[in-house]
Amino acid sequence: QVQLVESGGGLVQAGGSLRLSCAASGRTFSSYAWFRQALGKEREFVAAISWSGSVTYLANSVKERFTISRDNAKNTVYLQMNSLKPEDTAVYYCAARQGTATMSIRTYDYWGQGTQVTVSS
Repeated sequence: QVQLVESGGGLVQAGGSLRLSCAASGRTFSSYAWFRQALGKEREFVAAISWSGSVTYLANSVKERFTISRDNAKNTVYLQMNSLKPEDTAVYYCAARQGTATMSIRTYDYWGQGTQVTVSS
């Protein structure tokens, strides 16, 4: 059974940092991504990474602040979030797919349950 389990969310003050983790089980994946969904808004792309880690994509809103990485030995992908802003408040979802990394939500076949990130001002 394939599972993606996120962890690391929580409450943090503006300017603080969090690191999200997503552990995959049941199979290995070529590409991972993080998406987020704020209350009342559509789910949006945050970051994606290829198998080797040599290809990464970041949404413009998080560039210079967020970093995506992966540890293939642990079947885990990370999202390091620095300089957090109240507008980063959302449920963060890990997603995975076989094939190249993309920014399109429609291309990801497997999803985690999400982890809440709340940034207070």
